[in-house]
Amino acid sequence: MCTGGELFDELATNNNLSEETTSVVAQQIISAVCYLHKQNIVHRDLKPESIMIESKKSKIIKLIDFGASTVLSLNKKEKLKEVVGSPYYIAPEVLMGNYDEKCDNWSIGIIIYTMLAGRPPF
Repeated sequence: MCTGGELFDELATNNNLSEETTSVVAQQIISAVCYLHKQNIVHRDLKPESIMIESKKSKIIKLIDFGASTVLSLNKKEKLKEVVGSPYYIAPEVLMGNYDEKCDNWSIGIIIYTMLAGRPPF
């Protein structure tokens, strides 16, 4: 149970996060996504609404919402074609319909920018 709510709610309440908190949260997001990628899983819909905070006093996060995720074949050269994701966080290559697990990296960058600036970059 994550009583801290969504990262989105935290950003809506506080507008942005400190550099220290952003660093701690970003490291956990990157670690979770790295683990997924090693398991050949692409999340494809990373956004602040998909990140839960364990408690109000904690900086521990949990990655959720795997409804758009997919498993790549063991052949890492596979390219995905289906356009899925949330508009603010979707990678350009997803919109072009020719992408791989690296699309999650774009979304992480947008999330980090949003945590620091208090708004999406676009």
